[in-house]
Amino acid sequence: MFSRSYYLCLFFFWLVVLPGYGQDSLASFMTQKDEMLFDHTYKPLLLKLSDDGSKYVRFLIWNQMWMRSTENNPGTLGVNGNPKNSSTDIGIRRARFLAYAQVSPRFLILTHFGINNQTFTGGGVPGGGATGNPGNIPVTVNPETGTGTANGMSAKKSQLFFHDIWTEFKVTEELYIGSGLHYWNGISRLSSHSTLSFMAVDAPIFNWPLIELTDQFARQFGIYAKGQIAKWDYRIALNKPFSVGMGGSFDNNRERPIAANVVNENWATQGYIAYQFLEKENNKLPFFVGSYLGTKKIFNIGGGWHHHADATSSRGSDGTVNYHDITLFGLDAFLDIPINPASGTALTSYAVFYNYNFGPNYLRNIGIMNIGFGAGTSQNGPGNAQPTIGTGNIFYSQTGFLLPKSILGDHGRLQPFGAFTYKDFDYFDESTFQYDLGINYYLNGHQAKITLQYSTRPVFENFIKSSSASEFILQTHLFL
Repeated sequence: MFSRSYYLCLFFFWLVVLPGYGQDSLASFMTQKDEMLFDHTYKPLLLKLSDDGSKYVRFLIWNQMWMRSTENNPGTLGVNGNPKNSSTDIGIRRARFLAYAQVSPRFLILTHFGINNQTFTGGGVPGGGATGNPGNIPVTVNPETGTGTANGMSAKKSQLFFHDIWTEFKVTEELYIGSGLHYWNGISRLSSHSTLSFMAVDAPIFNWPLIELTDQFARQFGIYAKGQIAKWDYRIALNKPFSVGMGGSFDNNRERPIAANVVNENWATQGYIAYQFLEKENNKLPFFVGSYLGTKKIFNIGGGWHHHADATSSRGSDGTVNYHDITLFGLDAFLDIPINPASGTALTSYAVFYNYNFGPNYLRNIGIMNIGFGAGTSQNGPGNAQPTIGTGNIFYSQTGFLLPKSILGDHGRLQPFGAFTYKDFDYFDESTFQYDLGINYYLNGHQAKITLQYSTRPVFENFIKSSSASEFILQTHLFL
């Protein structure tokens, strides 16, 4: 098992030693052979539907692969049922296909599908059977006896599903109206973030507080309006959240109610409004950019909300059922500016404050691509799970600095970054801090990049932080 100090040493080698290796020696190493230089430019995947190009279909394809070494939470079991202190794996974080068509100056249609989070233990077809093979595909686990079963969850043949399906109509230059399964989310900029341009290796997940409960991978059915008026950018929506849940409970040991989602058919409202002090951002699609890499001057301050009436419930000490609204607020600021145009340096910084109310003591643990088994012996659960979403307050910030282009020359760009998270959930007796450190190696901007990140998370026992654990992620990201 590699220690945390090993990961930190390796990380700081990337972060400090490589960029500081020396411009001349590094350039000499990178240019030993002319054939190492490649032309990475390409034209977008575009199908013109009119001679002047005003009507078109645009296609986007992207893959994000993760290779990880994870320090597991206490009490985690491996696939064989034995204790597992650490795990290594490789998997698909995202594999997506998106197409949108501007079929006239006033109509737009968008379809987005793909898969997420497939590992060697999970992410496959539900009900795939003991061998993970759906249907009646014959698989003999023990060919000598013709008997036997494969252990673990279904991991193979993951099914594509739709992330977005919506259509849009232009009313005026300042007002567009659309409907469908959409991503025009409220609460914060990060709640409608593009997965193509993350600065950190991924989102912190609590930016999508309804993820895979009352939404379908951060999308809900609804009717939205969006547009820009002067320097104001807005998006508002009336949604019909997915109906899930069995309701909450009462904690007899601590004598307090615990809220959880309840089946209901109430509509929800959401919105996000931002003021753009410098350049305007493109809002043709809902996906906010994470880092412009010095190509724009952006400074925005925004705020948003999500409200869903009677969406959770809890019980009193006498068994009485009490219903609670989900009321979520966010306030954020985003800065992305070039520092020295000649050298190509640029600063990207984002900060957001969330106030979440799901009802008393609501809490959700989430582990991205979690390959840990068992219940665990901490309040985190197994693997890399951690308390992620709940009633309370969250502050999150991230900052990255695009290093001078002379460091790697024509071979790409480097961007070290760091992120900080403060969580104060009502469920626990104390608040916690955690951090992420990493570096992006841009071979061709966000079209082709490699990200290395070291992340920490708190481990809770008896409602206080008892220790911390870490995860080391290497991501390859490509999109066309």
